[in-house]
Amino acid sequence: ALSLQALTGYSMQMIIIVMGICIIFYTVLGGIEAVIWTEVVQAIVKTFGALLILYLIVTNMPGGVSKIVEIGNSANKFSLGSFKMDFVGSSFWVVLLYGFFINLNNFGMDQNYIQRYHTASSSKAASKSIWLCVWLYIPASLLFFIIGSCLFAYYELNPDLVETIKHQVAVERLPINASAAEIARIQNALQPSDYGDKIMPHFMVTKIPIGLVGLIVSAILSAAMSTISSGMNASATVFSVDIYKRYIKPDINDKQNLSLLHIATIGFGLLGMIAGIAMIGVKSILDVWWELSGIFAAGMLGLFLLGIVSKQTKNHEAIIATIIGIIVIIWMTFSSLLPPEYENFRNPLHKNMIIVVGTLTIFLVGILITKIKKKKLETAH
Repeated sequence: ALSLQALTGYSMQMIIIVMGICIIFYTVLGGIEAVIWTEVVQAIVKTFGALLILYLIVTNMPGGVSKIVEIGNSANKFSLGSFKMDFVGSSFWVVLLYGFFINLNNFGMDQNYIQRYHTASSSKAASKSIWLCVWLYIPASLLFFIIGSCLFAYYELNPDLVETIKHQVAVERLPINASAAEIARIQNALQPSDYGDKIMPHFMVTKIPIGLVGLIVSAILSAAMSTISSGMNASATVFSVDIYKRYIKPDINDKQNLSLLHIATIGFGLLGMIAGIAMIGVKSILDVWWELSGIFAAGMLGLFLLGIVSKQTKNHEAIIATIIGIIVIIWMTFSSLLPPEYENFRNPLHKNMIIVVGTLTIFLVGILITKIKKKKLETAH
């Protein structure tokens, strides 16, 4: 929506609503089959769009690739982070642990991924798709990180463009009748995190040839729609199978279930649109996404691993472990809001460690309670 706003001039709210309606429409009509096949086309368009943007950045960069590498090296943009055992800052180990746990969650139990496995013709085909995804994951991620580093280098050489972006952000934050002095004050106070999400849209508006804008818009739409449509379909399926069919109406027939899936898809689509509108103005959408993913995944992954590894763990032990884990996750998430006098009670670790600590808490507490209960039973006998 950020990029489309810059390209089209329409408001963020309007773009989110129109895109949301379109995604709801084709997801309801086609279900998982429509999601899969549209994602195939979207992935191709998205990849070509990303490569085109990278090419345009490099060709517009004075000095080309060598200058990008020079600026990137001087700003540590190609660094993997500190290798010290530091879990407070964004070190190599924090990123590694977060990546391991979040992808263990994604590939192991996330309905967005699992529903794709089930569309395969056989277990062998599903296994192939998983490994193909694993091998493509790194180069695909690397492509977008390289684009980010190249944009950083380009705008480092063009500070006047950065000031233009900062001015735009300052104007958006103030009322229409704000004075030039107020705009300048806000503009000078802005940090990179305040305008970082505006960099790529600005480059696209100012540097992409008119004839190629359509491809870029398609690539942006593809990137957004592929994630949202699969999420809507997954959420509707989980609601239908794990909530409605299990607790509300176990004897629901296929026709009623199909209608329920359609209604649930529309409902989750509307919720997604509301959430998107509510997040307008967030400093860094990527950071927020990583943080929220870690928070929600921690509890589920810990319980999932406990059930897989410990066959002796019963519902009672699992519930206790989950409650303790959720308490830890809530503390790590919201302890930063504590007043200064309670600073010692704040979470000292990096926010991306929430999924690591939360998962391990549920898993280890569950194992410990199971062993204690087993030992008590053995002693009693």
